[in-house]
Amino acid sequence: MKNIKYIIFCLAAYIMAGCTSDFEEVNTDPNLISEISPGTLINPIIYGLATHNADRSASITFDLMQVSLPFPSVSGGLHRYDVSQNIGNSSWYWYYRWLNNIDEMKEAAISAEDANYEAIALTLNAWVYANLTDLFGPVPMTEASQGEGGILYPAFDSQESIYQTILDDLEKANAMYETDEDMIYAEDILFFNDVMKWKKFTNSLHMRLLLRISNKTETNAFQKLTAMINNPSKYPVFESTDESAILQVTGVTPNVSPWGRPQDFRLNVKVASFFLDNLNQFEDPRRPFIATLAHDENNEEIGYKGIPSAYSGPESQFDYDASTFNIEQVENPMQIFLLTYAEVEFIKAEVAQRGFIDNAETHYENGVKAAIEQIGAEVEDSIFDNPDVAYNGSLEQIMLQKYYALYFTDYQQWFEYRRTGLPVLPTTDAMQNNAMMPSRFYYPSDVQINNQANYQEAVEMLGGPDDINTKVWWDE
Repeated sequence: MKNIKYIIFCLAAYIMAGCTSDFEEVNTDPNLISEISPGTLINPIIYGLATHNADRSASITFDLMQVSLPFPSVSGGLHRYDVSQNIGNSSWYWYYRWLNNIDEMKEAAISAEDANYEAIALTLNAWVYANLTDLFGPVPMTEASQGEGGILYPAFDSQESIYQTILDDLEKANAMYETDEDMIYAEDILFFNDVMKWKKFTNSLHMRLLLRISNKTETNAFQKLTAMINNPSKYPVFESTDESAILQVTGVTPNVSPWGRPQDFRLNVKVASFFLDNLNQFEDPRRPFIATLAHDENNEEIGYKGIPSAYSGPESQFDYDASTFNIEQVENPMQIFLLTYAEVEFIKAEVAQRGFIDNAETHYENGVKAAIEQIGAEVEDSIFDNPDVAYNGSLEQIMLQKYYALYFTDYQQWFEYRRTGLPVLPTTDAMQNNAMMPSRFYYPSDVQINNQANYQEAVEMLGGPDDINTKVWWDE
């Protein structure tokens, strides 16, 4: 294809000025950059992925994890586990689009001999592939993004091998960072060229992914997590909310809210009862930042009150106007969570609760306070006086609070629920799929048709049908 384009362009040039042997020299525009720099790609990658993830969190994770639900909703709907065939299409194609750009960024960094940008590219690659494989199971990796090399129908890699690759890459990236060297290209929009924060993001992501596969005892994930936590000089991680991977959307083009019409964020949407009932029990200061007050039939305020997910019966049973979302969350300026200090502290709390390190209560309390802080609410000194918030030593309590810390963080609430079965979500007789939480998404239908042979091999690796109830490798 490139040769055809060259010939056509050369013929056109010949007509105008003659096609010479020194074609490239004659036809090079001195005002254009001849080689792309890694700094040219980093901001579009971060923004493109972050905004997609925020949208999918609101559209998919919120419904699956009883954060919110469409209302009215007479029947069906994702909150009732009515999962469409192509629900994962958007993330499949969006992620592969940006993985191609991340690969270009890595190649540009290698060409420029810039270790920091190469380490960042490895980190971004691991972040995206982790989400992809956790959504579907086996996916193309080794042969992905090689259309120009003639591989139009890539083979799928097993989830186990994908995780091994990305964990090795994160280890490699951590060792590559040169924190005493400046990032010489344009300022990135996530950490503003702070190399140490990028290194902390790499290691914080490493911890997230080790915990994800910790049910597979052969991975020794908890032992590796313990080694990382006990060696902060080698494996620095986020130590405050200010260091978190949170994209600050300024509202200045092109860094703008993905909700062009912010009112659509809460159009025909109500916050779920499970989500609000717990926050009410906690007397949680995040409530006004997330939700609006409910009103009775006389338009009197009745506090924060939601609608039960997967409710049965008519909408008329609800004689109140339930809470919906605070629209300010998606208006410019806004923030998008990628991976936060609160999540890191809850990872440490779980590792401690399982007996591998000390100070589970301290890490738990740090996580609770950070999760409140990242929303913008004030952390009150008395918060742990509430017996529903005070640490009780259980994994159930850690995971319930982590559920709130992962609010609006792509698919992470769902991934963690699949790993642990926590928090315990109520079920109803109106739920489909035998009231079982889906374990994955279907592969896109055109992948099944156009890459059929490799698709069949992927299903064999998956160990079951291409079904929402077939568990991925780390969840078996």
